[in-house]
Amino acid sequence: MAGLFLRLPIGEAGNMGPGKARLLELIEETGSIRAAASKMKLSYRRAWLLLQDIEKIFGGSVLERRTGGKAGGGAALTGRGRDIVKHFRNAERRAARAIKADLDALTKLKN
Repeated sequence: MAGLFLRLPIGEAGNMGPGKARLLELIEETGSIRAAASKMKLSYRRAWLLLQDIEKIFGGSVLERRTGGKAGGGAALTGRGRDIVKHFRNAERRAARAIKADLDALTKLKN
């Protein structure tokens, strides 16, 4: 979201920000942690650590994981995972609307 970088503290457990939300969105879109990590130019390990952090913050699983084999593996968001993305993106939109006038005024002052 242009002009706004929102990082929300979730209790004492940690922060939820746009990178974590995007990772969840891409996992849902691609059906794969590895493919989502690749699209974000993250290592698989870094994506895995971010997912562990998200699950620690929210106290439960955000992914349904399917192990590999002949049918192949994959991942999809749980209801909790989809709710996290939905509420985070809603918070971003609301925050952007709330600061729009001030951001516009500050932008005009830059020159």
